[in-house]
Amino acid sequence: METVTSFNRLELLQVADVVAREKAIERDVVLMAMEDAIQKAARSRYGLENDIHAEIDRKTGEIRLERHLQVVDKIENDAIEIGIIEAQRRNPDAQVGDVIAEPLPPIDFGRIAAQTAKQVIVQKVREAERERQYNEYKDRIGEIVNGLVKRVEYGNVTIDLGRAEAIVRRDELLPRETFRQGDRARAYIYDVRREPRGPQIFLSRSHPQFMAKLFAQEVPEVYDGIIEIRAVARDPGSRAKIAVLSNDNSIDPVGACVGMRGSRVQAVVNELQGEKIDIIKWSPDPATFIVNALAPAEVAKVVLDEETNSVEVVVPTDQLSLAIGRRGQNVRLASQLTGFDIDILTEEEESERRQKEFRERSQLFIDTLDVDETLAQLLVTEGFTKVEELAYLPLEELTEIEGFDAEVAQELQERALEYIDKRNQELEEKRQALGVGDDVAAVEGVTPAMLVALGEKGVKTLDDLGDLAADELQEIVGGELSDEDANTIIMAARKHWFADEDEKDVQEGDQADA
Repeated sequence: METVTSFNRLELLQVADVVAREKAIERDVVLMAMEDAIQKAARSRYGLENDIHAEIDRKTGEIRLERHLQVVDKIENDAIEIGIIEAQRRNPDAQVGDVIAEPLPPIDFGRIAAQTAKQVIVQKVREAERERQYNEYKDRIGEIVNGLVKRVEYGNVTIDLGRAEAIVRRDELLPRETFRQGDRARAYIYDVRREPRGPQIFLSRSHPQFMAKLFAQEVPEVYDGIIEIRAVARDPGSRAKIAVLSNDNSIDPVGACVGMRGSRVQAVVNELQGEKIDIIKWSPDPATFIVNALAPAEVAKVVLDEETNSVEVVVPTDQLSLAIGRRGQNVRLASQLTGFDIDILTEEEESERRQKEFRERSQLFIDTLDVDETLAQLLVTEGFTKVEELAYLPLEELTEIEGFDAEVAQELQERALEYIDKRNQELEEKRQALGVGDDVAAVEGVTPAMLVALGEKGVKTLDDLGDLAADELQEIVGGELSDEDANTIIMAARKHWFADEDEKDVQEGDQADA
């Protein structure tokens, strides 16, 4: 009988070792799962109300069962408590609050108990395996992994990575790309999440960084950090642009990525099902970078507006279709790559637009300052676009303009200031008629024109203004109000909310002191 018992003990440890190796988890985790299973079976045998603990000796495999009883003065539940007198009879040093361990005889597992124990062990091992998978892959986001296709369901591909399973959702595959069971696949880990059924590893073949990592595998200079991939834009399966920079002046970043006879870039193209790749040189100068990004189209002129993060690109008429690309693909990818909103114009369109703007601005000065066409055109040629720019320019700077003497300059400024005063008076009257409060008008940064626009949209009090979001305020007032200025105005309108709270806090503090 002792021989059989010893064999069972050793077999228990052997099973734990095998499961730990197969599932790549700690041996102790498996033994703890077995202890939980034995403990659950023992509670079914001796009563669920008992506090039973099981322990497996890590060296011999011996199973010890104990019932824990807490030492108390007065027993309320004899299943988990023991009186102080009885406890001291068993252990003279026992004190109230201690725990007395009472050994229990080993149990014989019946069919139901054995099945229950097996379920507990399987569940605990599965949980440990899921935790191991999550901890192993959560720090590998951004890596490329290889695996075998295990199954394909509704276009989603499940890939066996060896120690875990991952999924490539249909929208993360390349267009028209198909996989079959047993195919080998490479993909990019872009997310690892805990899910109710275990960790979920999400892969992608359409992610821009998948291409960047492929170049790192194919181009040693990228892997070593000599060449940096600064930006990637993709239209998966069709076309992509990648911007590269060399940290070594002796190495051409574009040539290194292309490789001898295109061998390096062709390897990436083959992996991406023939996706065409434009490799361009990155530049710290935004205008140069944008020109490079629009290759192979030739660019005549770039007009950059960094405040609005937009750019106008002027190209020759015969380059327009090339710059835009099929269905706007080239300009769209260039916009994603550079981070600028790109508007493409032909030289003829730009010339027409400039002429139109010149006429409109000239007419503005003719109407507001009551000057002749020649003088108005001179102002526009000198770069003036608004009456305010002329009104508040230092007089000495205005007299430096060729053809302007002190008398003409002063007369122009007086007319400009007179126009602004008259316009502001009209706007002030309209603001009052709309019922916009004086406290709103007192908010720093709010112009008379803004007040009228706010009143027309029903924003008439500080609370109304404070309730707006920055983009809502910008939409109402239009013009060139920046995000920062919009937020500053809104916070100024909300200031009285916090003042009321501060006053309330002070009053409550005075009452508490009293």
